[in-house]
This record gives sequence, structure tokens and C-alpha cells, in this order.
Amino acid sequence: MSDFGVIRNYYSQMPDKIEQARHILKRSMTLTEKILFSHLVKIEKEPKRTKSYVELQPDRVAMQDATAQMALLQFALTGRSEVAVPSTVHCDHLIQARVGKDKDLEYANEISSEVFSFLKSASAKYGLGFWKPGAGIIHQVVLENYAFPGGMMIGTDSHTPNAGGLGMVAIGVGGADAMEVMAGLPFTIKWPGIIGVHLTGELSGWASAKDVILKVCEELTVKGGTGHIVEYFGPGASTISSTGKGTICNMGAEVGATTSLFPYDNSMDDYLRATNRSEVADMAKDFSEHLVPDAEVEANPSQYYDRIIEINLSELVPAIVGPHTPDLARPVSELGDEARENGWPTDIQAALIGSCTNSSYEDMERASSIAQQARNAGLKSKVQFMVTPGSDTIDNTIRRDGQMQIFDDIGGTVLANACGPCIGQWKRDDIDSGDVNSIVSSYNRNFSGRNDGNHQTLSFLTSPEIVTAMAIAGSLDFNPITDKLTAEDGSEFLLNPPEGDQLPENGFLFNLEGFIPPPKGSDSVHLDVSSESRRLQLLEPFVATTKKDLEDLPILVKVKGKCTTDHISPAGIWLQFRGHLDNISDNCYIGAHNSFTEEQGTAINQLDGNKGKIPKIARNYYENNQPWAVIADVNYGEGSSREHAAMSPRFLGCKVVIARSMARIAETNLKKQGVLPLIFADESSWDLLRVDDRLTIKGTDELGPNSQITVEAKHSDGTLDTFICNHSMDELQVEWFKAGSALNYLRSQN
Repeated sequence: MSDFGVIRNYYSQMPDKIEQARHILKRSMTLTEKILFSHLVKIEKEPKRTKSYVELQPDRVAMQDATAQMALLQFALTGRSEVAVPSTVHCDHLIQARVGKDKDLEYANEISSEVFSFLKSASAKYGLGFWKPGAGIIHQVVLENYAFPGGMMIGTDSHTPNAGGLGMVAIGVGGADAMEVMAGLPFTIKWPGIIGVHLTGELSGWASAKDVILKVCEELTVKGGTGHIVEYFGPGASTISSTGKGTICNMGAEVGATTSLFPYDNSMDDYLRATNRSEVADMAKDFSEHLVPDAEVEANPSQYYDRIIEINLSELVPAIVGPHTPDLARPVSELGDEARENGWPTDIQAALIGSCTNSSYEDMERASSIAQQARNAGLKSKVQFMVTPGSDTIDNTIRRDGQMQIFDDIGGTVLANACGPCIGQWKRDDIDSGDVNSIVSSYNRNFSGRNDGNHQTLSFLTSPEIVTAMAIAGSLDFNPITDKLTAEDGSEFLLNPPEGDQLPENGFLFNLEGFIPPPKGSDSVHLDVSSESRRLQLLEPFVATTKKDLEDLPILVKVKGKCTTDHISPAGIWLQFRGHLDNISDNCYIGAHNSFTEEQGTAINQLDGNKGKIPKIARNYYENNQPWAVIADVNYGEGSSREHAAMSPRFLGCKVVIARSMARIAETNLKKQGVLPLIFADESSWDLLRVDDRLTIKGTDELGPNSQITVEAKHSDGTLDTFICNHSMDELQVEWFKAGSALNYLRSQN
């Protein structure tokens, strides 16, 4: 499965490239720097952290089925016949969690057959590997088959950094970035800053790898990692399993980090060999000195990292975060009191384990050890208990080894090896829309409405073993370390801490029936897209923005507070339209809180003065050839990598987004699609803008690196406010804007 030739070639060049970098830097190097310099197209001078744009050459591209649609539709416009780097498509998002694995897969293959057929045909036509529905979640499958120490990958999903568990720089991107790399172009990104997390001690008892990243989320918050790579180091790092490292790196997306990674150690060697990649393990061992930070870095970390976070693993206790944000943390022991203070229901409605974040063999072992204690006491889960294996390999292995039977015995429901409830694909019949309820999960993201579309669902994130214990108790007010359960015979007992092997004693039970390798001779393959389809739509290039387009712009929405990609372009039921730009644009900003109306998803139409749903008003502007602007708050576009959050506004006529700050992927996606992303030079300028303002954007004629943009806000009373905005576009990105999109620019160069 691994691309041994690509990996061998990379390792053979790595020492020389690192030596070139040392000559320039004249100092020791972090692991991040070693890997990035080894993937630079040209090593000429030291890039400035968080300032310099660089060109990198990734080793591979991975895409999930929701985002792959638009990426491949864009690739079709490039005129290229074959992808330039190893690439794969993974069908994991379009599988709804309804009743259980088999029926859910059957239903998905029925309702999404045309999407899967398109992705299969595009993979065959352009030379990509294709993973069928049910084969597994993209990040788990990548970890099992493709990730390797020191490598670099981009993926069209924000949790691509999961591969950092094997020491890989794996970066979540939008489909346009993937399209360009598949077309043979470099990946352009700002040279990141580096946050070092120094790990000492060793996890014990109920503490797990999940508690490490929850601590980091608490320290950095949802935007503290923006523009940085989080590099873990120190003696504690080697005490964590490779899959535990993957959990930590996976959720690095929740702090806005570019990616996260760990240095090479024996746990990576063990995992590579357990997943039938001994050849890769041998190569990594031979080059291991290049797959760790230099000794001087570990000895004097403050000289090499922009910030250092100290975590003593021995002192960690089980934590739980939420609701509605992954950085609202407290020990599990304190949640009950906090829930009562805030009026959150303490009775748990559902408990969910697995997903790409926590579905390793070790996770399932530790969770099942808790479930087994309950079974032995004659207990079952008091709430709906759902298990999502990360891949067919994990599913098959825990069925063979008995963990799945234990989950079944306590009342668990096994879901498909897919994202399901983690990304809004959860069809619930246990609550009505608007019902306030509490759930616990081992997932990575808990934004409002994220799991089930119900904004009144309060989602709390913790480790799989804690979720399992809480499911048995049925309450948020349960601390498994100190609180006893009552067995079927009336006796009280205390749960023993979880335990389990990191890797299966009898090896993984692999099944690659779900994988279709890139075929040879694809000239006769045609893209399977019907002109009558409501799910798929061939793209038309965007029209370039003119100077006139930036005059007298009405403000469609002035977003107040959090505005994630879930607010801009929700998932859930809308996943069905990810390949149809026109149809999915009907969800544009429906989750955004508009300060002008003090409502979610509504706006005032400046053409007729009427209030209505934001997408309808946007379409009315579009139909009347009226471009428009968006005003946003802090960290605009945090969350998923979905480029629809940029493409839909662009499609409906958005020309500029002005925010107090932006998440990295969201800002890049806006640039790729030809939307002008601006940042208030003075955040207080946000307060100047009124509902009936008309904006004129000045300075685009002189648009260039470090230039500033002047914005005139003309008020209805005839007065005028002027303020300055900054941008982060380099020379190439300015050309994208002038061309109307990065794709337009690429086409013009062919």
C-alpha cells in the first residue's frame, strides 16, 4: 500500500537537504524545521516564521468524499490527465448514522450512489486510489497505510494532522490546494511558527492521550495555535503509543494549529511493523537521527520554540470539555457541579466512542475493559451507547478479539466505519429539534449543532474510557475515580482504571476489499456526472472582480461572535450537495448570528428593506448583479477545511470579507476563490458599520504584499466613516485575486 519508491527517494535526499538548511541557519534544528526544509522546492534563505510564504512539495494528497467532489471537479478544469503525486479518495462522510452498520451502509450506497460513482470514475480517470464506503475514516486509513515518519501530506479535511502520530507533517487544506498539488504545483503556505509542548512523566490510571490534547486546548484556546505547528518533545513523548500520539495531533486542529507532530521513537517502529510496513520501518530506523529534534533543541528549547507548554503526564487527571467549544475544560470530577450551576441537564442522553480521533485498538481495549467490568456486574449502559470503529481493519480486529462483543453485551450499537455523528450525520429519533440534552463523546469537535443539527444539544468531549463509564452511570455527575456503581445484586463497586494493549497480540486483521488501486490505461474513462443531477454539477470558472465590483457594496451580514465553517456552510443534511455548488449555496451563513437582526441566519435586504433568510437575500443580490460584503468577528472560519464556506459566498456574489481575525484555512480558501480577505487594522472599526451602509474598497490597484486597503463606509444619513484594513496576500495570491481565482490563474498559465 505504501509508496515505497516515493518514501525511499525522500529519505535518500533528506540528509543533504537538512545539511543545506544547517548551512543557512547556522544552528541546531527542530523536527518541524527538518521536515519542512526537506520539502522546500528551493532552499535559499531562512524563511521568517509566520511571515514568509514558501513553496513545499508534499509526498501525497488525501481527500474525503465530501471535499473530494469539489477538489476533483476543479481538477477537471485544469486539463491535466493524471495526478502528479500519489493521491487517494476516502468515502467516509456521506454515511449517516441511523440504526447500525449494515443498514446504514446499505442506505448510504443507495442515496449517494451517484456521488460514489463520480468519485470512483474520477479516481480511475486521473490515477487516484479509491477507498469504498465502509472501508474506514480517512485519517485512520491514512495512519494504517500511508503515513510515515518525516513525510509531508496535505488532506482536504481539518483533522489531517492525525498522521502526526507517525511523525508526519500532515496539513488540512481546501480542495483548491489539493487540486494544485495534484496538478504538479507546489503547496504555498506561510512558514509556520513553532510551539513546543514539553512532555515529562508518564500517563497512569484513568489519564489518557486525550487528556494531553484537552490540556493543550485549554492552554492555547481555539485560536492560540494559528499560524504555528505544535511540536511535542521530551521524555514523556516516547511513553505514549503511536495511535495515542495520533489522537493528540488530530485534535491539534481545535487550537487552529497548522499541524502537530511527534518525534520518531520505538512506538512508531512498532506500529509500522504491526501494519505490514516493515520496509518503511527499516528505512525510518536508518534515518532516525533526522526524524527527531537536535539534542541542543531539547537541551535549550526556549531558544528554538516560539512558545513552550510544560505538561507533566504523571499529574494529568481525566478532563472533559464543552459544551459548544473544545477549550472549555475542567476535570471530570468538577463537571456535575458546573452543569447544575449552568442549568445543563446532568442526565446523559447519548454516549459515543470511536471516530477518527479515538478508534485505535488501544482505545477500544481500554473502553472495553470498563464495559467488561459493568457486564460482569450485570449492568448495561443507561443511555444510548454508540461505537464507531475507525476502519475496517479496527472493526475486524476487535470483532475477532472480543471487544466488540463486550460493547454489544452492555447495549452498544455498532455504527459504520465512517464519520457519522461526528460531522452532523446523525439521524436521531430520541429527541425533538430544539430539545436541550447532554451527550458525551470521544470525538474532536463539539460546536453547536455539530453532531445532530440540534443547536440545543450540549456536547462534551473526553476519552473513550470516560465516555463508557459515564454511559454506564448515565450522568454527567459521575467521577469514575471516586464514585461507586451499584451492581445487579445490589452491591457497590468502584471501577478499576482502564487497561489494554497498544497493539493486538495476534496482529491486525486486514481486509483491503474496500480499496481500488489506481488503474492503468484510463484514457477511455469518463467522468460520471449527469446534467440532471441535484448532487453533482460541473464547474464554471468564476469571473474576475473589477474595480466597479468593489464600489457601493451592501453588507449582507455583520457576524457577531463565533463564526465557524459550520456557521457559514453547515454539514449534516447539506453534505448531499457538496458536489453541487448552486444547491449547497442555499445554506450560506444560515448559522451565523447577524448583529443587525440579532438573529441567526437572517438579514435585511438593502434592495427592498425586507428581512429574510441570508441565502435568499444573497441570491436576490446576485440576480440583480449586486456584489456584497461580509463583516466578521474574531477567528472567522475556524473549524473544518471545507472550501464551500468560501465557494458559496463567492458563487452568490461576495467580493470581500472583513474580519477582526481569520483562521488559516478559511483565509486561504477565500484567497483561492478570488474573495478579498481583509483584517481590520483597528478592531474597533467593526463597531462603525451599520445595517444600511454601502462599502467602497479602495487600493486594489496597488494591491501587493504588505499593502493596505482603505474602506469607505457610506451611511444612510450621508455621513462617511473611513478605516484601514490589512491583508496577508503575497505576489502570487494577488495574481489569483486579479484572475478571479487560483484556478483561473492556473488555467491561464497552461
